[in-house]
Amino acid sequence: MASSNTVDMDPDVARRLFEEGATLVLLGVPQGTELGIDCKSWQVGPRFRGVKMIPPGLHFLYFCSVNSPSCGGEIGPKTGLFLNLKPRQILLANWDPKEEDLDFRASQDEEEVNRTRENLRDLDPFLGPYPYEVMRKWVSFTDRLSEEVANSLQPLSGRICAFSDVIPELQMKHTKDRAEQPRNDTACQSMKEGLDRLPRMKQREGTELRFSVIPKKTYPPGATPAEITQCSLDLSYALETVLEKNYKLQPLNLLGELQFAFVCFLFGNVYEGFEHWKQLLTLLCRSEEAMRKHKELYLGLIAVLYHQLGEIPPDFFVDIVSQDNFLTSTLQDFFQFASGPGVDGTLRKRAEKFKAHLTKKFHWDFDADLDDYAPVVVDLPEGVTVD
Repeated sequence: MASSNTVDMDPDVARRLFEEGATLVLLGVPQGTELGIDCKSWQVGPRFRGVKMIPPGLHFLYFCSVNSPSCGGEIGPKTGLFLNLKPRQILLANWDPKEEDLDFRASQDEEEVNRTRENLRDLDPFLGPYPYEVMRKWVSFTDRLSEEVANSLQPLSGRICAFSDVIPELQMKHTKDRAEQPRNDTACQSMKEGLDRLPRMKQREGTELRFSVIPKKTYPPGATPAEITQCSLDLSYALETVLEKNYKLQPLNLLGELQFAFVCFLFGNVYEGFEHWKQLLTLLCRSEEAMRKHKELYLGLIAVLYHQLGEIPPDFFVDIVSQDNFLTSTLQDFFQFASGPGVDGTLRKRAEKFKAHLTKKFHWDFDADLDDYAPVVVDLPEGVTVD
């Protein structure tokens, strides 16, 4: 690996990680491949054989294959996976040039693992040390994310890809199937016609991120128009639905999903992760009743956001068309609800400090006039009318 910005490690910490840390032995990774673990990535050099002295626990390994300079040196899409490493564990993987992926099947061969352990001293000069200087940051990004939650959200394929692996909905193996499709040998008369001619695609089974489904209807069945309006202003019903379905026994695991989505976006370049992160954040910040009920969930949310927002440029959330800032408008609702009646005193004070911190750091104005009297457009259930 090409190393940079390394810091001197405490000798006792280094000794402990050398003795108890896990090792990733990654053989055959092409020179020039971008490879990272947690918060740091490198370009693989000719001597690279893996990473050593990895603190036990949950980690995110990611990589981008690179064409040789003679073929343009283009970088492929990023692929990542979460790994839960145990003390002194050795994971073996071989680079598969056809799939441009790491094949971990060698890790299932006990004899091969034992042979590697015996030869670890010979391998040591070819193993890069875990970037200990970013470990504290990594822990702050994943302290609510358990192995169980990560495994439940990760695709069944075990790989998180920056670009979706899509296939046509219709395979069109037979001439008859192809004959029924729109012709492409004449000019399109409209954008709609052009779009209709494109084959319909779907994500390959097993490659989908398994995020919690956010309800499209934010109100209960049989709700009156007044209740529908209330549930569009206070998303507590939708939030409770998500918690009941996915995290009934451990509501705080929803924060783990928020962290999972953020890591997928920040380090894995998965745009779907960013969109889900925004959806979850909207759900949490605009649930007034839930804020009074789930004190620990919201105290945890403040801590999670404190670390996440330190990594993103302040203008990142500004819509390039409307110039609206998604984050300031969402957090504005959060701070308003947190100062409302019935909210726990500790949560109220923590929210006030967080608001002051963000105002000072990003110069965001959370006290701008709220659109209290702006009309709220809601979808009524079929058959319900308002006179």
